[in-house]
Amino acid sequence: MTMWQFMKTNYEKSNSIAKIKIPISLEARRLTSLLLKSKIEEERQTLGDELLDELADLAQIDIVNLKISETKQYHKKRNGKVAMKQYGYYKPGSKYIYISNRTAIRGQILAPRTFLDTLLHEWTHHYDHQKLGLNSIHSAGFYARLKDIKEKLGYFAY
Repeated sequence: MTMWQFMKTNYEKSNSIAKIKIPISLEARRLTSLLLKSKIEEERQTLGDELLDELADLAQIDIVNLKISETKQYHKKRNGKVAMKQYGYYKPGSKYIYISNRTAIRGQILAPRTFLDTLLHEWTHHYDHQKLGLNSIHSAGFYARLKDIKEKLGYFAY
């Protein structure tokens, strides 16, 4: 199989899966609710790790840990304006999700919703890699799965 065929097959498989097929616990919903109110790094670290553990248990995949950085988000400027920001990242096979807890320019603490968005986004990459065997990419299927997990956690209710 050529690299092009592999990428096409991976993309098609990713797009064919719109749901994250796990039961959601009351504990996962509770942790989501608390994270949507949290602005303190230590609290986010604890709640974020607990939510990641809970989601991994529910999905029956390896646990991934959270590392929060107090540094500003990695960003690139073009013509004096921010052209790209990286809120966080996950490397397939890694045991960590990394999130920068400060905005790119002003260095302010991330808004709770932005923090949780990033956490769930990176966890969905982990889920794709661990459960679905995908080279997780930003496809329509990926964003459908991300929306699905948010809906199941009650994210949009707040």
